[in-house]
Amino acid sequence: MSERIYKVKLQDNNEIPAVGLGTWRLSGREGISVIRKAIDLGYTHFDTAEMYDNESDVGMAIHGCKRSKLFITSKVWPNHLHYNDVITACESSLKKLGIDYLDLYLIHWPNESVSMEETLDAMCELQKRELVKSIGVSNFTITHLEKALRVGPTNIVTNQVEFHPYLYQKELLEYCTAHNIILTAYSPIARGEILKEPVLISIAKDHGKTTVQVALRWLLQKGLIAIPKASKEKHLKENIALFDWSLTEDDISSIDNIPEEKRLVNLSFNW
Repeated sequence: MSERIYKVKLQDNNEIPAVGLGTWRLSGREGISVIRKAIDLGYTHFDTAEMYDNESDVGMAIHGCKRSKLFITSKVWPNHLHYNDVITACESSLKKLGIDYLDLYLIHWPNESVSMEETLDAMCELQKRELVKSIGVSNFTITHLEKALRVGPTNIVTNQVEFHPYLYQKELLEYCTAHNIILTAYSPIARGEILKEPVLISIAKDHGKTTVQVALRWLLQKGLIAIPKASKEKHLKENIALFDWSLTEDDISSIDNIPEEKRLVNLSFNW
């Protein structure tokens, strides 16, 4: 397992690989094969979740790898955010994954019916028990983050959200940067929607890269972590071939100003 992906330091001094493999809908024999191929290519960061129902498959795929070389993220589902439920959910995830600790554990979605303080207390307890190294959230708006930072007893190191050239969440990024929270981008290529975007096609041609590589490099240069999903070896290779070149300031400005806006995941919050 070679080191091909640079790492970003989190506010708790742990480090996270800048690119990982999203494993949503990667399961069974095919999913195990893809993850093992990714490991062979140099991936060390794998993102799963209780809701994905594939933690056992991820565990099978990483079995035999040196644990200290891997960065494993999982997430607790919003139905399990009461204190004892969080502890139980984490222990279940660890058992399915076949590991002793998670590098990062996220609240998958906020749940207004459960006290955020109660949930964060449980997350903090998991850290104390050394079952979790770092704590974060997912699908949190600025309003949710404000509340979490007000009541939380621990560092929130990342907020995993939908973020791509068709959903440039500038205000959220600025807020997180100001509070030393790293944004992690899921669906970073908008599930393929950006492949025909003229701005990205033009920039890709200038650099001799693909539109996907341009979109991912844009995220990295903005300080985000990217977790694209891929199943073909060609795409797995392309998605980590990002560290020996860079976009120009004009490139970044052009992508920032793509007029089309498209959100793939509906955030139906009223709080």
